[in-house]
Amino acid sequence: MLEIKELHAFYDKSHILHGMNLQVAKGEIVSLLGRNGVGRSTTIKAVMGQVRAEGSILFNGRQLIGLKPHRIPLLGVGYVPENRDIFPSLTVRQNLLLGVKGRTQSQRWSMEDMFTLFPVLRTRADTPAGVMSGGEQQMLTLCRTLMGDPELIMIDEPTEGLAPKIVEQVGRLLDEIKNRGVSILLVEQKLSIALQISQRLYVVGHGKVVFEGTPKQLLDNASVRKEWLEV
Repeated sequence: MLEIKELHAFYDKSHILHGMNLQVAKGEIVSLLGRNGVGRSTTIKAVMGQVRAEGSILFNGRQLIGLKPHRIPLLGVGYVPENRDIFPSLTVRQNLLLGVKGRTQSQRWSMEDMFTLFPVLRTRADTPAGVMSGGEQQMLTLCRTLMGDPELIMIDEPTEGLAPKIVEQVGRLLDEIKNRGVSILLVEQKLSIALQISQRLYVVGHGKVVFEGTPKQLLDNASVRKEWLEV
């Protein structure tokens, strides 16, 4: 579904990615691990056309490099940024409606699904999103992206700063996303969560992949964890 080959990415003159290679298959959860600043978030921003990129990014066989950023979500790629990019003056319901892309394929998600998965969104449906807690805003951002019915959803640090109860809810939602046939590319700091929900993992260091494997293979490789993940 998603195939990245020899990807280089740049912020102005700063060269961040140095030949990234990764794949995400249909219905698969893949995690990108690594310390801050190694290029994990830049990878998904490159997929979304938000940074200058060279190399190849294929989604369902279509080259994404060179497309305008607003075209990429219409192809079925969803993106949940780390900064909880909600519209604060609009209500929860209005934020969710803004996520609908009007794509022609069968809609996997409805607003009722969002309210069922996260009941707090139902109770806050007509409340301005800006008065919600950080955890509630994170839920809303995730759900708004799902309302666009993506085939692949890329999520940047979904559990960062959240209370344990909300982290559990996010974990259940990720499982539900996978069960509905949607692929997930997850940037996550918490190794325990990535090991629990992922089929495969990539560890990133210095702008490229330094390890690829299953959760068990990473658990068995103490040297990789020590050199590239542990503080």
